[in-house]
Amino acid sequence: MARRSFAVRDISEILIHWQTGRPIREIARSLDVDRKTIRKYVSLANELGYRPGETKLSAQEWSVVLHQHSPQLIDPTSRSAVFGEIARFHEAIVAGLADNHPSTVWQRLHDEQGLRASMRSFRRYLDHCVPDHPGRPQPTVLRDDPPPGHEAQVDFGYLGTWHDPISGKRLRLWAFAMVLSFSRHMFVYVVAKMDQQAWLDAHVAAFIFFGGAPLLLIIDNLKPGVLRADLYDPKINRGYEEMARYYGTLIDPCRKGHPKDKPRIERPIPYLRDSFFAGRSFGSLKEINEAAEKWCLSVAGERTHGTTRQRPLVHFQQVEAATLRPLPAQPFELATWTQAKVAPDCHVQVKGQLYSVPYRYIGKTLAIRLSATAIECYLDQTLVKTHLRLKEGRRQTDWNDYPEEKARFYQRTPDWCRAKATILGPHVAEAVHSLLAQHALHYLRQAQGIIGLGEKYGPGRLNPACQRALAFGDHSYPTIKTILQKGLDGQLALPLGANASAAAGAYLRGPEELFGNELNHNHQEEHNG
Repeated sequence: MARRSFAVRDISEILIHWQTGRPIREIARSLDVDRKTIRKYVSLANELGYRPGETKLSAQEWSVVLHQHSPQLIDPTSRSAVFGEIARFHEAIVAGLADNHPSTVWQRLHDEQGLRASMRSFRRYLDHCVPDHPGRPQPTVLRDDPPPGHEAQVDFGYLGTWHDPISGKRLRLWAFAMVLSFSRHMFVYVVAKMDQQAWLDAHVAAFIFFGGAPLLLIIDNLKPGVLRADLYDPKINRGYEEMARYYGTLIDPCRKGHPKDKPRIERPIPYLRDSFFAGRSFGSLKEINEAAEKWCLSVAGERTHGTTRQRPLVHFQQVEAATLRPLPAQPFELATWTQAKVAPDCHVQVKGQLYSVPYRYIGKTLAIRLSATAIECYLDQTLVKTHLRLKEGRRQTDWNDYPEEKARFYQRTPDWCRAKATILGPHVAEAVHSLLAQHALHYLRQAQGIIGLGEKYGPGRLNPACQRALAFGDHSYPTIKTILQKGLDGQLALPLGANASAAAGAYLRGPEELFGNELNHNHQEEHNG
């Protein structure tokens, strides 16, 4: 059995519902959270001066408030000594509930293992920490019609197959349907693929069709809308969250496998299939959607609804239209979300393209927001990197995302080294060009090292040092570095005789040291003689 935990995001969702003015009873029913729990979070918001109907904080802003003022609220077991005592028996509780009623588990722990908490506290602990225990009473939810403008129910349904005259292929089509729960006015949007982009496009088209947005969206646990179908912890797709926040509406997922949670949308799907689509032919997907909109107004909107005994379009125009939330002046920027893991090369792969992120996130899975012009990479709620979206090519790299030593190697290519060496001086250019001519990749680090010596010692010393190294036939990075360290770059290189140079090679320590050693040797022989 899973143990429920209240994350910051869960508490933020409660407070977002509260700040719109929803009663605690409704929030408790929608989110399946105990009313006492909701009151604790609401009390904190009231103490800090926030008021329902006036406050308009986002989930991220509520997260900051909770961390600053009351981090202990995140874990219910940490704020209660009684919960702490019961938590010591958590494993025994989970094991006992597999075969026994909660009252039996409490009685045995109380009598045999010294549990001092009362039965009432024990049941509260189960509701918080073992929410799916078999002894929990199942709530009965009444489905009265909500007030106008309060709720819309949403679903995707299979429509049928369609022969595309342009491609010559037979496609499977799906219908997005949104029904306003009060008036039963309906909007339909047909797509060939049920993905996140189609889900958002359909919602925006629906709000434009209705001329406003409802307070609540009752949705099924479809992947485009809900990433994880969990009664106690539904995770909403972040692109869908953005759209809902933009239009000032709230998302209220129903339970997986419970179609009665949204009964007003279940029947319209087969009605749509039979009344609108079956037996008709269309020339394009655009033509299908234009016909669907006309059908919503002239057929579905003009029928007498069996429950309300009203014509949905007339009922909507007379009562509900004015109660919807007005649409923003600017159109919503459609953005989709996905996830990507940061590879060891500091890049994430998004839609076949590669984008760099700072190296400290290697191995982490980031949430990626894709708009028409940019991608944004997030770790939880924190933005870590932004790129312009690639239209051509497969890689976009910001070298500042790499450690300095790594970035330097990849940025300083052979062509860069040749160009930089030419600026530093003719002998530097000759040395670098000669190295890279042998094998550009093998000698790239040596070429980079020689350029780096120019940054440390300056071109005024590096160029003579390279001249001296070239004269002795060894212009490798270690040789040039040694010349600079010993200060030999200011001394003219003395070429050796042809026979001597062939036998001995370059002697880089200078003529003074060479001839000084020879004089000392002769003096020692005379003394011994």
